[in-house]
Amino acid sequence: MSKIALVTDSTASMPKEIVDKYKLIVAPQVLIWGPETFEDGVNITPSEFYTRLKKATVMPTTTQVTVAKFHEIYQALLAQEYQILTIVISAKLSGTLNSAEQARSMQPPDAPIEIVDSNSTAMGLGFHVMTVARAIEQGATFPECVALAQKAKEHTGIFFAVDTLEFLHRGGRIGGATRFLGTMLNFKPILELRDGRVEAIERVRTRGKSLNRIVELAVEQIGSRTPVRLSTLHANAPEDAKLVMQEAAAKLNPIEMVYSEVSPVVGVHAGPGVVGLVYMAGM
Repeated sequence: MSKIALVTDSTASMPKEIVDKYKLIVAPQVLIWGPETFEDGVNITPSEFYTRLKKATVMPTTTQVTVAKFHEIYQALLAQEYQILTIVISAKLSGTLNSAEQARSMQPPDAPIEIVDSNSTAMGLGFHVMTVARAIEQGATFPECVALAQKAKEHTGIFFAVDTLEFLHRGGRIGGATRFLGTMLNFKPILELRDGRVEAIERVRTRGKSLNRIVELAVEQIGSRTPVRLSTLHANAPEDAKLVMQEAAAKLNPIEMVYSEVSPVVGVHAGPGVVGLVYMAGM
């Protein structure tokens, strides 16, 4: 059986038990808070992040996984004779792909390293990684794993509701949702991650309606495709996320449900209170 290592980045926000089960390597994004620097999910957890955010007078910023970190990961895996498949956050949201490519260029020309842009993030990215991890367990070859990672892009989607566009706008990740800026009085925006970018779908008047609507949109998008896998996406809003999952599960009969809280770095850009529904359907 081929020795294949799976590398992703911390925006995938996969629960620890999944990371441990599949022996995944998670490269941490970087959180910068005043004079302090944190590795996403390593020395700052989501709960620590949101507790601190409530009292913060200086807002945090982020930067992608460093070239040095990817280089360190690649060197260690190549020394153990692994073939390396790296699946990362959309290049339209982060420079992480570029860091990985720079690190690959520092390895021998024939080093077995492939890098795939997921066109996604959060558990959209997580589902891509988990799909490949299961294929590895079943004996898939390295080229088959790369092809599967590419194919997964067409089978995942994310809809999410935010209380404010302030955080996405400030971080430059707002994409087509800019058309909602300045017109949001008492409205809750519904957004979608589409083709790797954050795009505006519509606006509703209340938080409750926004949560119901992301479920409706996912149901419409999935259609008759099966099997269905679902995950939450939330930033310090676990109860709302549970309600969304319960409603979606009743309508979609998923074969897998993953409760996931977005990493601190994603929280910086999405803002507290974001709730979303991630799906993989038809594979």
